Amino acid sequence: MSNCLFCKIITRDIPASIVYEDDHVLAFNDISPQGPTHVLLVPKRHIASLNELQPGDDAIVGELVRRAAAIAKERGIDAGGYRTVFNTNGDAGQ
Repeated sequence: MSNCLFCKIITRDIPASIVYEDDHVLAFNDISPQGPTHVLLVPKRHIASLNELQPGDDAIVGELVRRAAAIAKERGIDAGGYRTVFNTNGDAGQ
């Protein structure tokens, strides 16, 4: 999508501090972190919001959650605890 901020980050039209990348997921540090660790994980395929998910998207949602856990472990915050959030649409801060 031409006006999607995350798509522009994925295509490197907008720079980001990338934490992880594979064929399906991109993770990067938030430009305005709300805590000591604030990493955004996005699917590389444009999905406008959770409201647009289809049954075939179950695997990518699972990959996002598993990668969040792996990043927490890499950063040493997995044992103490961390929060994961899905922001959906404008009123939720998407």
